[in-house]
Amino acid sequence: MRKTLVAANWKMHGSKAFAEQLLAELNSGLESGECSAEVVICPPFPYLGVVGVAAENVEQLALGAQNLSEQPAGAFTGEVSADMLLDCGVRYVIVGHSERRSLYGESSELVAAKFAAAKSAGLTPILCVGESLQEREAGKTLDVIAGQIQAVIDLGLAGTWHNAVVAYEPVWAIGTGKTATPEQAQEVHQFIRQQLGDAGAETQILYGGSVKAANAAELFAMDDIDGALVGGASLEANEFIQICRAAD
Repeated sequence: MRKTLVAANWKMHGSKAFAEQLLAELNSGLESGECSAEVVICPPFPYLGVVGVAAENVEQLALGAQNLSEQPAGAFTGEVSADMLLDCGVRYVIVGHSERRSLYGESSELVAAKFAAAKSAGLTPILCVGESLQEREAGKTLDVIAGQIQAVIDLGLAGTWHNAVVAYEPVWAIGTGKTATPEQAQEVHQFIRQQLGDAGAETQILYGGSVKAANAAELFAMDDIDGALVGGASLEANEFIQICRAAD
């Protein structure tokens, strides 16, 4: 049975003091025993250490990163390798977030290379896939997502989806206050699971698109939604705790 996973993507927000305070509140909320989900916190790179220390004290809390290089090492100023993340206690890493694709021009092929780098190092990649508003309105949602997933499949990695997570994030619902209906999200999640083949039954597929405490339970009730990749709401301890508790 797939376990619910809730991942927090802090994006480029916070400070050391903010991270320490939020983690203290989050730890207190998780220790109450009212949340059965596994929780991943993905802070900006400078605060991996702060979150890592907190994660050591809470069994269900894991450390994640927001990005990585596809290169193992070398003269790549400003980049961070998979092995470096592993050395810092990171267990999960987001690859192909819509902001990386749209703002920084990351192609599906580059995202696939980052996915492979994470897998090679023993990290669990959280592969983000999703369509823009124009693509949805043109009826291309499933074609776009199939192409993004196929780029990873084309690498021919042994056990591609073992210890990997997929996150469906409709780009039109990120930071806009709009959210796909549970039925819309379920349709795409079911399609993704089919695209993964035999591994689909065991692979966690998260929803990421303006997830809030108010809509989390309804989304999590869908058969193929195994949790959430949470953006803005993960910066508020009580809101994020309520999302985590919705898994129950």
